[in-house]
Amino acid sequence: MSNPTGSSPLTWGAPGPPTDVPRAELRSHHRFSWIWVTPVVAAGLVLYLGVQAMARRGPLITITFKTADGLTAQQTKVKHKAVDLGTVEDIALSPDMSHVSVRVRMDGRAAPLLTDRARFWVVRPRFASGNLAGIASGLETLVSGAYIEIDPGQPPGREARTFTGLEDPPGVRSDEPGHLYVLHAEQLGSLTVGAPVFYRNVSVGDMLGYDLADGSNPIAIRIFVRAPFDRFVHADTRFWNASGLSIDRGAAGLRVEVESIQALISGGIAFIAPQERSEVAPPAPNDAAFTLYSSESAARAASYVHNLPCVAYFRSSIAGLVPGAPVQVYGVTVGVVTGTRLMANAPGDPWTARVTFDLQPERLLDSADAIGSTERTMRAAIARGVDQGLRVVIDSTNFVTGEKALSLQHVPNAKAIAIDHGGDAWVLPSQAGGVDNIVTSLSELATQLDHLPVREIGDDVRSALVAASATLRDVDQLARRADAGLAPALQRLPDIADQLQQAVQKANGALGENGYGQNSGFQRNIERLMHQVNETARSVRLLADFLDRHPEALIRGRSTQAAGP
Repeated sequence: MSNPTGSSPLTWGAPGPPTDVPRAELRSHHRFSWIWVTPVVAAGLVLYLGVQAMARRGPLITITFKTADGLTAQQTKVKHKAVDLGTVEDIALSPDMSHVSVRVRMDGRAAPLLTDRARFWVVRPRFASGNLAGIASGLETLVSGAYIEIDPGQPPGREARTFTGLEDPPGVRSDEPGHLYVLHAEQLGSLTVGAPVFYRNVSVGDMLGYDLADGSNPIAIRIFVRAPFDRFVHADTRFWNASGLSIDRGAAGLRVEVESIQALISGGIAFIAPQERSEVAPPAPNDAAFTLYSSESAARAASYVHNLPCVAYFRSSIAGLVPGAPVQVYGVTVGVVTGTRLMANAPGDPWTARVTFDLQPERLLDSADAIGSTERTMRAAIARGVDQGLRVVIDSTNFVTGEKALSLQHVPNAKAIAIDHGGDAWVLPSQAGGVDNIVTSLSELATQLDHLPVREIGDDVRSALVAASATLRDVDQLARRADAGLAPALQRLPDIADQLQQAVQKANGALGENGYGQNSGFQRNIERLMHQVNETARSVRLLADFLDRHPEALIRGRSTQAAGP
């Protein structure tokens, strides 16, 4: 059946739509998502780090160096006692190309250190340093790289942002305890910056530098002595140059000394103070000035502060006598020579050598308490000795090196001379001694021999020799004449002796035949007579033989050579 209205047909009796179908509802979603935690935390961390970086961000400073060797932008650190205090941000060459400007961003903690007393230098390996310790201090940078070290300096100071860097590390840090001293020397010798300072062969400090000033004054050398060794430096401390080898050509011969291997390489300074006074004397203040002596012997001689100045004049050579030579009494040193000078005198004596020396009573003391009485004793002893023949003599202490010294000796038969006073010094009488005395004696002997009439004596001796020669010729002629005249008589002497011997024998026979007894007095007298006649005959024979061999003995006499059997 069709629907007249044109609508869809309806089915009568069919069931209708269900009434329990669920309907959709729109509701807002308020549940929290954990995925948003990550960006929130990241943003907070960035903000925190930014705030921390801004809080720790320090000032930007500029340091000038001659070279940027070892420095790298955004990498090289600024340190103090191995703690990072900044980083190099930029390195630029100056417009005149004479230096480099290094811009460093410092840590905020370093702001109190940036004053006009702060010092900066680059720590790098240094193999040309005079100080052996300075060589080892930079070896660590071979691995870690170079860095800039800062020394804050002694507070207080004015705030600064521009600095001039040091090319070499300073010898002493501001926080290192000790004292600075100034030494004055005529010559620098082999001393270099960083040379060690020794006390009893122990390194106790360093040489910081030197200043020539205008060139006419002594060189000013600055040294630093570390604590606690600075308490050994007093007003009477003596310093000397202990650089390299020390060669002493004294009375003991040639002596070579070296303070240490380090002093041999880089030079060194040593000091010592008298024990008696250093125990009670206060330490020297900071920047105290001292004299730097050339050797240990000169420094020790200068440690005797009580001196008795004396002068002696010589009219003989003083070669080998130099300032610093000892003055001795019986081989014991009691003073030191301070100077020599040649002086022009009167026309009769045009030149005289003037020697000045100091007698030091402290050398005779066991304690410094009796210095006054000892000085008076020395003065009295010298005055009494000069009156008794005490003289100043130049002695050779070493014949190989030519070293000489002054000696106070008693000269026998010396005339008494009163001590003269030349200003503040005593003028003591002198006399040549040693080899010079021998030379002087030989010179005087030569002068005396020169005044002898040698030519006249030679003429007289020549005349005497001529007369003696003539006399000998006359004697020889006389001997020849005697030999010729006595020859016949001498030839008959043996016959006469034989005849006498025969007469004796006949007499003995006649006496025996006439019956005279053997024991009678007549017989004994006859025997004695015969014995004497025999001796006479033998003597005549010997005389005849001798004169036959030496007829000249009748004139000259019997000599030892002519004597014979």
